[in-house]
Amino acid sequence: MATAKPRRSSKRASTAARRHARAPAAPTFPHAQLPLDRILEGDTIERLAQLPDQCVDLVFADPPYNLQLRNELWRPNRTKVDAVDDSWDRFAGFPEYDAFTRGWLQQCRRVLKDTGTIWVIGSYHNIYRVGTALMDLGFWILNDIVWVKSNPMPNFRGVRFTNAHETLLWAQKVKGAKSTFHHRAMKALNDELQMRSDWRIPLCSGKERIKIDGQKAHSTQKPEALLYRVLLSSSNPGDVVLDPFFGTGTTGAVAQRLGRHWIGIERDPTYVRVATQRLAKGINRSVPHEALEFATDLVPARVPFGALLEQGVLQPGQELYFGPGRVETALVLANGHLRWKGVEGSIHQVGRAITDAPCNGWDHWFYEDPATKNLQVIDVLREHARRNGEDPNRVRKGSAPRQQGTGATRSRAQD
Repeated sequence: MATAKPRRSSKRASTAARRHARAPAAPTFPHAQLPLDRILEGDTIERLAQLPDQCVDLVFADPPYNLQLRNELWRPNRTKVDAVDDSWDRFAGFPEYDAFTRGWLQQCRRVLKDTGTIWVIGSYHNIYRVGTALMDLGFWILNDIVWVKSNPMPNFRGVRFTNAHETLLWAQKVKGAKSTFHHRAMKALNDELQMRSDWRIPLCSGKERIKIDGQKAHSTQKPEALLYRVLLSSSNPGDVVLDPFFGTGTTGAVAQRLGRHWIGIERDPTYVRVATQRLAKGINRSVPHEALEFATDLVPARVPFGALLEQGVLQPGQELYFGPGRVETALVLANGHLRWKGVEGSIHQVGRAITDAPCNGWDHWFYEDPATKNLQVIDVLREHARRNGEDPNRVRKGSAPRQQGTGATRSRAQD
């Protein structure tokens, strides 16, 4: 949350609102010359207007909170609280803030690819107004994530509950579009438990907190752990991540670590300088490419045994052999079942009857290759069918394949 904003009068507020509503200027940067891994210094809306349409894969925005703080805050021991009272968080009122919000969101929507998504973080002061603007502009909200701060700042006046969380809204540009979500990567990150929408992460503190002369360089610097989850879950290596309120560069720092390109926009020269220095130091923290390669985001297409008959790679009446030794033989039936010694069922069920133990039929049944007369495991035929036929049961990683029963993800062995 970093865009510095000078204080404006009501008259200037209305002028600003009209300016935000104007059509964007012609893009300065063509697609082939995107300012990748650069900070664009200047007004967020004006700088966004210089980017071409549909040029970024992901947006992370930490806009001004519009806290409207009027008085200083003091602890019981009479030390002053370092609260958010920066000039960039001051607006004449809700109309000005709403116009500003719609202005930058409209531009973000324009530069975001149709398959892209946007994250916006905020507090109770602004997140509901931002959410309304998102929906009014046509974004489709996928999740609201609650960032639970494990070390929140106390409420020193004791007049309300301690504010111990912030809310992140995750939305896609086009409802139903094929957006990126690394469900299984997030599950792996969470010790093989499905990651929930409440994230317990401490505030940025200690060595991570950037300071200038002993004072916080930025009042709302976000922890890298938060951005790590955002970028890992919803972007891919090589994607372009845009942060229109770049601040001290947390988004860029994490993007560098994860092999993503970034574009930052920031109007405060001090923040630009701090972020530039921070990112220069972090270049050597980039993760090796091989460390960014993990399991595909798509569950392999489910291919039922019957599809081998439909595609003609096996024939009704053909014999299959259990194991490579031709000891047990089963007849292939027209309905996709096998028959062995009076037992009829799927390749898994008949295999279980033979071994009296759980059996993955794809790995245990063999067919005779007509060309070589050698036995080949039928899983080879499944891969052939997968490559040559479209399967309506193909699902994105993280979504359970269509099945009946408990709703647990079906294993590949039981396809």
